[in-house]
Amino acid sequence: MASAFRLSLKPKVSDNMTHLMVDFSQERQMLQTLTFLPVPKAPEIDPVECLVADNSVTVAWRMPEEDNKIDHFILEYRKTNFDGLPRVKDERCWEIIDNIKGTEYTLSALNFSLDNSSSHLNLRVEDNCVEWDPTGGKGQDNKMKGKENKGRSGTPSPKRTSVGSRPPAVRGSRDRFTGESYTVLGDTVIESGQHYWEVKAQKDCKSYSVGVAYKTLGKFDQLGKTNTSWCIHVNNWLQNTFAAKHNNKVKALDVTVPERIGVFCDFDGGQLSFYDANSKQLLYSFKTKFTQPLLPGFMVWCGGLSLSTGMQVPSAVRTLQKSENGMTGSASSLNIVTQ
Repeated sequence: MASAFRLSLKPKVSDNMTHLMVDFSQERQMLQTLTFLPVPKAPEIDPVECLVADNSVTVAWRMPEEDNKIDHFILEYRKTNFDGLPRVKDERCWEIIDNIKGTEYTLSALNFSLDNSSSHLNLRVEDNCVEWDPTGGKGQDNKMKGKENKGRSGTPSPKRTSVGSRPPAVRGSRDRFTGESYTVLGDTVIESGQHYWEVKAQKDCKSYSVGVAYKTLGKFDQLGKTNTSWCIHVNNWLQNTFAAKHNNKVKALDVTVPERIGVFCDFDGGQLSFYDANSKQLLYSFKTKFTQPLLPGFMVWCGGLSLSTGMQVPSAVRTLQKSENGMTGSASSLNIVTQ
């Protein structure tokens, strides 16, 4: 329609340049031939079918009367559990979910997997598990090829995809981590809200880090050694150390390394906290202002990690976050690290 308007509008100017005249007769005829659909009535929330369970909220709705001309619905929601001034609370942005075909939608907590396309070649990634692979996947590939070609002479075996092989990086995706950055990131960005996940290391894991990073983390960068990443690091090789790291600054932690580590990330509040997932003891907190979307980040050397995601923030963690608020010894020293 826009192109037709541009072709048909021919302005005329009077001889003395005092009037500009445009003939809209063709456009009027075109508009008169159009058929406008009636505006559909607003859907109504169905409170009986709505459900709040653990880390998810299901919103259900229905139309006051049947309308088969509706193509899809758009859900808009805004978080109100914000501890701040009323003016700031009212200014929080509405989030939009488009192209919903049904009459219900479930909002769930952060549920991510590990990004295999950009992980270091010495890491074997499967869903929510990552293991150190000193062969870089080549050992598994050679073993499979040996089995395929055993007993055959001059006849190439058909192509097969081995368990240890990795797909090539998707065109346009970030570069693989390389060098001594044995890193893998999550595949889902954090741009707002409060999120929680847990990490468990293998008992014989020599070294690992758990934290978050901006998407701009370089392929040679190690977690905690740049101003774009925050983590806690465990080292069980030669000497045992447990420390928080950011911008190449280290804060030794005088606590026992837990069996499972809980990670709490409050993007809007600028808080990243680590907990003993079993006892909910606070291990360390970073207080900063996140200026870019975050990705969960992990480093593994000689061992492996397993993740639990899509979890509800434990009530004990919520309580500790409110009471801590920069007052504990751990939190008071984090400003030195993050600034």
